[in-house]
Amino acid sequence: MTIYKVAVIPGDGIGPEVIAEGIKVLNRAAELDGRFRFEFTHFPWGCEYYANNGKMMDDDGLEQLSRFQAIYLGAVGYPGVPDHISLWDLLLKIRKGFDQYVNLRPITLLKGAPCPLHNVSREQIDMLVIRENTEGEYAGAGDWLFPGQEHEVVLQTGVFSRKGTERIIRYAYEVARATGKTLTSISKANALNYSMVFWDQIFAEVGKEYPDVQTTSYLVDAASMFFVKQPERFQIVVTSNLFGDILTDLGAAIAGGMGLAAGANINPERTYPSMFEPIHGSAPDIAGKGLANPLAAVWSASQMLDFFGQEEWGKAVLQAIEDMLVEADTLTPDMGGTASTREVGDKVTSLLRSPVK
Repeated sequence: MTIYKVAVIPGDGIGPEVIAEGIKVLNRAAELDGRFRFEFTHFPWGCEYYANNGKMMDDDGLEQLSRFQAIYLGAVGYPGVPDHISLWDLLLKIRKGFDQYVNLRPITLLKGAPCPLHNVSREQIDMLVIRENTEGEYAGAGDWLFPGQEHEVVLQTGVFSRKGTERIIRYAYEVARATGKTLTSISKANALNYSMVFWDQIFAEVGKEYPDVQTTSYLVDAASMFFVKQPERFQIVVTSNLFGDILTDLGAAIAGGMGLAAGANINPERTYPSMFEPIHGSAPDIAGKGLANPLAAVWSASQMLDFFGQEEWGKAVLQAIEDMLVEADTLTPDMGGTASTREVGDKVTSLLRSPVK
């Protein structure tokens, strides 16, 4: 039997509630299959840990996590802890420390999911955004000069290395080739005359090796408009750290809301563990009330199954989510229902079926 060792960081706010339901679904898949199982180890890191210890995770946290194949993260952030501390000292520390340079965010309108766009079919919203995840605008480079003075200046420097830019673009080309889908690059070269001109140049250079892949390039402002007006333009999308962060929240809005927004942080070489997380945040205002929607956490669990080579089970989990949305009798308040977090997790688990071999 194959054992998948997963580090669990439930984190803050609604994180523990939604992660518990994702684990429930993963264990049910393993039970139904019988050829693999999960071994979960929980870590108490996050803002509460910071309040008690003055740090977001243990000093040797990365060393501890390196012993696992994957990390399952709930949410990061809570009032009282500055966002830049909670983000940089846990989430980004893991992403950068484990070279999780590929961020995968599926934007797919499932059957039964609400969509704010009029006259848009399910088939028109089906894309995968591949976001550069370790450098770019979130490199953390810059300076703060003359603080508090009249001539105070802050510098936030985007870092775009040839290695970092080329590897994420090449990854996207490989996905497009493997799936037979189109590839769209999103940048802002007309205004960002160094970083994004460089990005576009690398996209064109790498593209010469993939003549079979149909490509398009858009400026980020135009792409934002097309996400809403003509989402069918996009199948595989590759973009920088900042643009990917913003565009995928927009994508979540048109594909059912943040309660269905999943994300995977991948180290393709598997030198380090990869990390899977819902991207909706910690929502401290509803924490502990059983109101949180766990479907994004469950969707990210399906991404973990894909990562482990259990793609059929990944699809089966998405099918169970879709079946539940179509039945529409077990939904959390954000989706117009009255069900609790646990009830939604139980429903998905009950609908999960073994893939047809």
